[in-house]
Amino acid sequence: EGTPLYRSDLDGESRELIRSYFLLTNKPVLAIVNVGEDDLDRIDELAAPVVAELGDHGEVIGMCVQLEAEAAQLDLDERAEMLEGLGLGEGALPRFLQTAYRMLGLRTFFTTGEKESRAWTFRAGWKAPRCAGVIHTDFERGFIRAEVIHWDELLAAGGWSKARDLGALRVEGKDYVMADGDVVEFRFNV
Repeated sequence: EGTPLYRSDLDGESRELIRSYFLLTNKPVLAIVNVGEDDLDRIDELAAPVVAELGDHGEVIGMCVQLEAEAAQLDLDERAEMLEGLGLGEGALPRFLQTAYRMLGLRTFFTTGEKESRAWTFRAGWKAPRCAGVIHTDFERGFIRAEVIHWDELLAAGGWSKARDLGALRVEGKDYVMADGDVVEFRFNV
């Protein structure tokens, strides 16, 4: 019938079974609706038919690719001023990247210390030991526990030490499913 797999009635388990065939229509769908500069105030209206067509089977982002390309060539301050002046906020590129990242099942956790903070990518549903292995395989092999706090709670507390003093850190074990935005300190022994 020519029905793409993303629109089929197949359940998640069945779709997972055919995943190894790498069928294009089994992939997540992200549609970009490119509008002209003159149609910026009508983005939602112009994207509506695509949203209606995809329904719950995909994501739709409306943007003016020309303006995004011009903004990308400016320095950060000028870019922010241009996008704000056009009423586009931070622009469509960050929305596009965040949506694609989420649709691919990717999430981010952070580690932080005296000198630096780092972001690490993991797959949604991964448990703490596997996420620790993203940093180093020894962390996964010798995982003991993780001290965890969400990034916004950490900022509100004013830092790792203050969060510990406030009792805001959670101690999580091997079964903890990491959440997007967790800030973690892994304890391990090899």
